[in-house]
Amino acid sequence: MIQIWNKRRQIILSVFFLIPAFVWGQKAPKETSDSEIIIDSTNYELIIPTFLGDQQRNYYGDVAPDTLEVIWKHYLGKGKTVISRKLGEREWAGAGWTGQPLLVEENGHPYIIQGAYDHHLKKIDAISGELVWQYKFDDVVKGTGTILISKAENKQDRIIILQGSRLGIGNYLDTKHIPSYRAISYITGKELWRMDQKWTHSYSRDVDGSAIVLNDTTYIGFENSLFTAMDASPQSASMRNGMLQPKVHLERKLYTLEDVRKHKNNVVTESSPSVIGRDIFIASGSGRVWAYNIDEKQLTWNFYVGSDIDGSAVVTADSCLLISVEKQYIKGRGGIFKLNPSRDSGAAVEWYFPVKDKGYASWEGGVIGSVAVNDRYIEKGDKKLAAFAALDGNLYVVDHNQINEGRKVLGPDSVSVYSAPQKIFSYPVGASISTPIFTKDKLVVAGYKGLYLFDYNVSGEFKLIKKFSTTFEATPIVYKGKIFIASRDGNLYCLGRKGGS
Repeated sequence: MIQIWNKRRQIILSVFFLIPAFVWGQKAPKETSDSEIIIDSTNYELIIPTFLGDQQRNYYGDVAPDTLEVIWKHYLGKGKTVISRKLGEREWAGAGWTGQPLLVEENGHPYIIQGAYDHHLKKIDAISGELVWQYKFDDVVKGTGTILISKAENKQDRIIILQGSRLGIGNYLDTKHIPSYRAISYITGKELWRMDQKWTHSYSRDVDGSAIVLNDTTYIGFENSLFTAMDASPQSASMRNGMLQPKVHLERKLYTLEDVRKHKNNVVTESSPSVIGRDIFIASGSGRVWAYNIDEKQLTWNFYVGSDIDGSAVVTADSCLLISVEKQYIKGRGGIFKLNPSRDSGAAVEWYFPVKDKGYASWEGGVIGSVAVNDRYIEKGDKKLAAFAALDGNLYVVDHNQINEGRKVLGPDSVSVYSAPQKIFSYPVGASISTPIFTKDKLVVAGYKGLYLFDYNVSGEFKLIKKFSTTFEATPIVYKGKIFIASRDGNLYCLGRKGGS
């Protein structure tokens, strides 16, 4: 059973770095440090250091507000990006999918790390909304980064942000070098290294995923669909192709040649890896959910869906995975799988929840974002809830631990028959590709029609209490009664109660 951490959520550093990886539920030995590092008398504590909080992708912050007043907003700007040679340039504002803020405390004072469409990664004071520094990439920054603590000899470089971007203005898939993954010093905002993305069978060389770090090894799936293990420390970097690049330990393809043919090279990996025990799980646009075993250093398991999969594999309290399924390359409906990876892939499905066939923009339907769970916030006996926002315009909440005995559903292939979970609640929030977030008594849901704040209780009763209207694709976080979220209107918002603590 996953351990429920305290409300303040001190993130144990062994989840990311210097302490050996451990089976979830066991405490790691405190050999070096917890979540803190002291540099020149400043105490740095990582609060939200990666997409969806940690290596299990199921923590979103501490306490949500009870209202959505604008405490401050910071204009992130706008920037150009090239869709393709045929479609040309577009100008995008603010930040979009996945675009979740990261958060660090310095002597108790919080700071946001936010990627933006103006091509910059920004450090922003979370109390005032003022810019501290910004680092310029070659293109828009879409995905969420990861903050880690390294063993760099230079103290100013010990806290590192790993961040990806699109491939670069003036670059195309066949450009010789595309360094769209970078390491940036959290303290100074200066570049520490950059990583050239290889050209593979995938039609992308962008980077959207958010890394995890175990035993000083960084693991990530790039959009070229290479699952990669590397040493992110600056002292291990070396010059290759005229760039200071990190040391790569291994690469594994997250696709087969048959997947390439079926998807016409759309085998892009946009999700972020998660961990159960000694296995790292990652979903891919190849239509597969993969398991990489840390000890064997091989891909040892995969579950075939067949559709594009954009969301990350979210870990539940019973060591299962929640997987979002887009409506693409499949005859059936998109939706959400709960998989038990301790079983053979042919028997891994616990349930499937299909959503309505309704497209939005260029998407045909299904679920693009990841699934939120309340497992980290509840007491024994409370309902274990999963929430997801679909392209069909609805928020859905299910009890991920309870089967609806009277319902069977067709899977994405429109042939396989599965059990379905017990639906608890649904609400028309409009189309969304964002990931909802839970706290103990609140659910926050963002989408193209706005941000929705719900109260809920241990019985699974939900009530909408506030809505904030603007356009969102990114995923929010909460921190001490405030919500931080970037919008496509150009702004990063701090929402809550004005004058609150």
